[in-house]
Amino acid sequence: MPDHPPPTIGLSIVVPVYRGAATVGRLVAALSDLRPEGGIEIVLVNDGSPDNSAEVCRALAASATVPLVYVEHARNFGEHNAVMTGLRRARGRYVITMDDDLQNPPEEVLKLYDHARLGNWDVVYTRYAEKRHEGWRNLGSRFANWVADQLMDKPKGLYLSSFRCMSALVVREVTKYTGPYPYIDGLIMQVTQRIDSIVVLHLARVEGRSNYTLRRLVRLWLNLATNFSLMPLRLAMFAGAAMGILGVIGAIFTIIEAMTKETPSGWASVMTITLLVAGVQFLILGVMGEYLGRAFLSANGKPQGVVRDVVASEPHA
Repeated sequence: MPDHPPPTIGLSIVVPVYRGAATVGRLVAALSDLRPEGGIEIVLVNDGSPDNSAEVCRALAASATVPLVYVEHARNFGEHNAVMTGLRRARGRYVITMDDDLQNPPEEVLKLYDHARLGNWDVVYTRYAEKRHEGWRNLGSRFANWVADQLMDKPKGLYLSSFRCMSALVVREVTKYTGPYPYIDGLIMQVTQRIDSIVVLHLARVEGRSNYTLRRLVRLWLNLATNFSLMPLRLAMFAGAAMGILGVIGAIFTIIEAMTKETPSGWASVMTITLLVAGVQFLILGVMGEYLGRAFLSANGKPQGVVRDVVASEPHA
């Protein structure tokens, strides 16, 4: 893994691109008009997008008016994997990550950057006065943040947004993780607690629909739960202990019933308890299997991301 480049620019903006051909051009144009302290560079990571995002991004690199790096993944690895690839290419003293869908106004970038830079924060997250996602996405985000509150050492009530600003220190430490299941916010919480948040605008989606399906959200929750906490294993242990206690209580009642009546109750109660115990056992096995499977894939070198091509544009060189 190559060393992270030393900071040479004030602000780098990392944008994972997936089905973003219709919006990434407008985003790059708006970002190119910004004039942050120390200069700006843009890093686009095409995460195996099935549309013509590759052609659009290459054209943007060819006509860029600010330093722009285009990185192309060999296939789709996931948003957090793409962000990790972009972070390794970023040269900024601060790095902002944002989506390609224009729901985060580019004008808010300077507000976020200046808040982190002038306040000497390691990480600044954004939160929204009003979110313009679909209803089920808002519920999913709230659930993910609740899970993070339970499993991670993060400030209570901190909203984990993909529109965030990190210092070069945090970026350097986060990118040391080479496993195949990165979760950016979990890695951040392992590095620093000097974290703040600010309120920014959140706009309705300009084109298309969200790339996050229920399946992708579940995979993200699993990355959070199994990569940065032993809580699922502990909950499985507590579930097993609780079922053992219920079994002892049931055995006592069965003995008492056998001593006071001719025969204990029928097979329905026995089948209910049997199915309940079996369900908990399979749940525990599933949790253990998830941990074991991830460890197996990591040990066998499952890649975090495979870079097919890199195009760098330095118009000011």
